[in-house]
Amino acid sequence: MEHDRTHTRAWVLHPEIKSDEQRRVPEPALEEAVALAAALPDLDVIGSEAVRLQRAQAGYLFGSGKIDELAERLHDHEIELVLIDGPVTPVQQRNLEKAWKVKILDRTGLILEIFSDRARTREGVLQVEMAALSYQRTRLVRAWTHLERQRGGLGFVGGPGETQIEADRRAIDEQLVRLRRQLQKVVKTRTLHRAARAKVPYPIVALVGYTNAGKSTLFNSLTGAEVMAKDMLFATLDPTMRRVELPDGPEVILSDTVGFISNLPTELVAAFRATLEEVLGADLVVHVRDISHEETEAQAQDVETILTSLGVEDDRPRLEVWNKIDLLSPEEREATLARADRDPAIFAISAVTGEGVSALLAEIARVLQGARHEATLTLGFAEGDKRAWLYRQDVVRSEQRNEHGFEITVLWTDKQASKFAAF
Repeated sequence: MEHDRTHTRAWVLHPEIKSDEQRRVPEPALEEAVALAAALPDLDVIGSEAVRLQRAQAGYLFGSGKIDELAERLHDHEIELVLIDGPVTPVQQRNLEKAWKVKILDRTGLILEIFSDRARTREGVLQVEMAALSYQRTRLVRAWTHLERQRGGLGFVGGPGETQIEADRRAIDEQLVRLRRQLQKVVKTRTLHRAARAKVPYPIVALVGYTNAGKSTLFNSLTGAEVMAKDMLFATLDPTMRRVELPDGPEVILSDTVGFISNLPTELVAAFRATLEEVLGADLVVHVRDISHEETEAQAQDVETILTSLGVEDDRPRLEVWNKIDLLSPEEREATLARADRDPAIFAISAVTGEGVSALLAEIARVLQGARHEATLTLGFAEGDKRAWLYRQDVVRSEQRNEHGFEITVLWTDKQASKFAAF
């Protein structure tokens, strides 16, 4: 059978483990895993299946019967890579690779590959490299026993393979330190940019949502920007910001962020915290949902969980956008529009056709009118902590020093003003 040798033939497996309390509905979970695989340009997904298990087997993940059955299927389809939608231990990975004679990649490894392929800005690239190294390092530590047999070495120094593992770990640690230093410089530059933006009287609107919810399509239609907007998971990795003039409203800075996903690997949650910093500084958070997706409620919950873990307070002004109403059946569409009409904070739209977008923009303008206002404060020399707080909030526009202390002009929100008053 002839096939494209430039592409890797892949098979996707979603282990549905009954004993796992966090297990997801198998069909949409498998669909998402296939979409993840499709996000890598050089993979051909030849087949996919959900595999039901009572519990994960320590050495092989699957039972021996299932391993033999899959081995035959993978061989018949000339599969080169198996993507397992879930965590796979180093021992399981090695055993399965030997049994099936293919390369194995687990969910974390796949997401890292996608992020690596997508990152464009210097910061994005550094974050991905750090996440990949952290992932590698944990696998070195966990893989200790089988690595010492596998790598062996000549046994001149220490135990078999010990020096090699220690050297690998040290090399990774040194590289992580180097990357952290580079990242600090990049983040410092972004902090300066953010401070400069704080001096511009534009409120920030952050678009957030589950990956593939349509944030980038909405962003593009509002700004005319050519952000990558494909029907593909993680199409946007780096924060993109544009100035938008709202009809009959204020000018705002619109920020498009990386899509969230359930069971995001811990290495990546930490790595992309900086990418999501824009959300923390936003005056308004717009949560975009794919209302046509059968798991839309679970996806929304995942987004809320990540926002909470980032420290986005519940009292931050928020709107919920139910996107992709153009994909609903007439009955579902009618019910969705009726539900949205009952809640003033929910907007049913289609970012593709533009339906409902003008009402959303009008509400954004209403929420943000007067979101930030200017004030002049006088602080004595002894009030250094208050002055430092203002600078940390990025609200200082200008400062004059006189014999009594400081005259500071700030641009801030009512919330920041009340926090300052409580000092």
